[in-house]
Amino acid sequence: MTLSERDATVIWHPYTQMKTAQTPIPILRGEGVYLFDENDKKYLDAVSSWWVNLHGHSHPYIAKKVSEQLSILEHAIFAGFTHEPGVSLAERLLKILPGNQSKLFYTDNGSTAVEVALKMAIQYWHNQGKEKNKIIVFEHAYHGDTFGSMSVSARSAFTTAFDSLLFDVISIPLPQKGKEKESVIMFESELKKHKNSIAAFIFEPLILGAGGMLMYEPEVLDSLISACKNEDILCIADEVMTGFGRTGKLFACEYLNEEPDIICLSKGITGGTMALGATSCKQKIYDAFLSDDKLKTLFHGHSYTANPIACAASLASLDLLLSEETKAFINRISKQHADFAKKLSAYSSIENIRYRGTIIAFDIKNKEGVSYFNSVRDEVYNFFLAHGIILRPLGNTIYIMPPYSISVKELEFIYEIIEKRFSN
Repeated sequence: MTLSERDATVIWHPYTQMKTAQTPIPILRGEGVYLFDENDKKYLDAVSSWWVNLHGHSHPYIAKKVSEQLSILEHAIFAGFTHEPGVSLAERLLKILPGNQSKLFYTDNGSTAVEVALKMAIQYWHNQGKEKNKIIVFEHAYHGDTFGSMSVSARSAFTTAFDSLLFDVISIPLPQKGKEKESVIMFESELKKHKNSIAAFIFEPLILGAGGMLMYEPEVLDSLISACKNEDILCIADEVMTGFGRTGKLFACEYLNEEPDIICLSKGITGGTMALGATSCKQKIYDAFLSDDKLKTLFHGHSYTANPIACAASLASLDLLLSEETKAFINRISKQHADFAKKLSAYSSIENIRYRGTIIAFDIKNKEGVSYFNSVRDEVYNFFLAHGIILRPLGNTIYIMPPYSISVKELEFIYEIIEKRFSN
């Protein structure tokens, strides 16, 4: 049996209707920006394998550091114990995170990082004898697939089967270009209406990823955070996708003047090598849990919390990320995207071109409009696969989010194939 045939007998794939899905492509190895199948055909990974890969596949430096850690300590319970990789990573992250973050809580992925943030925020008030438990969110938001993270995400096909089990949130329009005033007015109105019951405002700073790579400006987010501060409402920045350089700065919140109280991290945290999540918070959040009363404990944990191997991978990825070489890569990709955006404007079948940092996105015009289930998605996906490029359109939204190690020529190749598709 081939690997694909064996897969069909035992595997249930994510975000996949298994009855109608195409046979999965068996990947045998990765190198740089490429993945190679069993026939040694290479695919340019233009979406960083679901936004996690920063430095290219099978990076030798990260592999070396992971290998070294494997021979020292593979795992240790993190309740009542600690270890060097976990402490070192927290020390380094807290130094570079925006907003005077003080403590770091480790988890396994982006969804669980958000779960912890929500529990921190709600219990922060509970521990002070205040029952503030409402959360304010953006329309089109996506924060994960666990129940808490689904609750603060947009109601959609992803959540339909579970809607009756999710907790209610206050949803306001995303302040996209031309809708800023409407969003701010509704936001301030909801703050007044629920003044004493809102625990937190959670947001994806500047770019909503799974919602369709929707973008908005830092100035309006600053005004919303400021309004929250005036009403004593906590602010949670979900930097799971935007963190670690994707927006051109190390973190999207660096574009802001205001500061979040809590930050959620995952995706690129290990450079795409290992599963790891983290939630940071300001000192005041942490202090609200310090008590002789054990009922004020943050009762949350994971078996693989602060896994030493994952932490070692993250430390190695940070070494690469903070290098002058990677900074130059990010700046160059950002400039290439900006130049390509001008070219895209000439195509009548394309609209809503937007970009920030290493991310560029646009929508394909058709009668169905913007939709995750737009029929053009599969045709476009297969077109790029046939040309050796992995792009996973969000419905009729196409985006590029490459590893930072992509070369000028490799990025230009992606652009050329996009132009080929839309010049017909």
